[in-house]
Amino acid sequence: MIAVLIPCYNEAVAIASVIADFRAALPTATVYVYDNRSTDRTAEVARAAGAIVRREERPGKGNVVRRMFQDIEADVYLMVDGDDTYQAAQAPRMIERLLDDRLDMVVGRRVEIHQDAYRGGHRLGNRLLTGLVGALFGSQLADMLSGYRVFSRRFVKSFPSSSREFEIETELTVHAMQMRMACAEIDTPYKERPSGSVSKLRTFRDGWRILLAITNLVRNERPLMFFAAIAALLWIVAAALGAPVVLHWLDTGKVPRFPTAILASAIVVVGVIALATGLILDLVAHVRREVRLLAYLSQPATPPRDPAPPSTPAPHS
Repeated sequence: MIAVLIPCYNEAVAIASVIADFRAALPTATVYVYDNRSTDRTAEVARAAGAIVRREERPGKGNVVRRMFQDIEADVYLMVDGDDTYQAAQAPRMIERLLDDRLDMVVGRRVEIHQDAYRGGHRLGNRLLTGLVGALFGSQLADMLSGYRVFSRRFVKSFPSSSREFEIETELTVHAMQMRMACAEIDTPYKERPSGSVSKLRTFRDGWRILLAITNLVRNERPLMFFAAIAALLWIVAAALGAPVVLHWLDTGKVPRFPTAILASAIVVVGVIALATGLILDLVAHVRREVRLLAYLSQPATPPRDPAPPSTPAPHS
């Protein structure tokens, strides 16, 4: 069973086209639209287009995705934004890749087909944030913030979401990396929104939130790295403060600036405490990963794609 999940907020202009395209591309799939407190006719239009419509009262895409993952039961999940910027024609290919290679996530890597599809600030921010997550978590994805993805049931039911808004794509990527899941990317055309549709993404506000989300994920998932960096910074500050005092003591045998010496020593101690905190929390994070792994393994593996029936040779005349 395939479930198409479409989170929506004020997408009455585009949602009917999105539903029609995905119903045509995936005739056997069930299309779900989760309306996130829209003030226009999104829910009414989606229902008329043949989707199952549900409502999520808590604002933010992260809350919607968490609710969808909790509620929907399927073997394969396809998630796509409701703004009609992604091509439904790529959906069968993405699902085939997931099933044939027994993957847990396939990401639609956006390839612009219209000049105005991607705002300059969004493009630069995506590259910087994707590169940062790649460096911190070992991600090989080139488009971490894509809203077009296919997931296995194991991925969805082991995903411990905590994001509220557009940080959700970052959290999905980091979850896959931390669980060492098999993932892939497939190029997909990316077009501009239809006339009358307005983007909900704010470049600086949401970019800042994603950066904070990455910081929190590093603290939670790689605490030794996080607190070791804090400890190293504190020790550098302590060295800068204490070096003149030590050099003066070596030269004269006297310590004229006791407050500076005490401050430098205290900073060193705080750095040691930070490092010890990182070591302890690293053990806790390891246990949490094992719990998520057990949740992942408790779900059945994605069934393989049905092979195409063998062709029957034509009878000889």
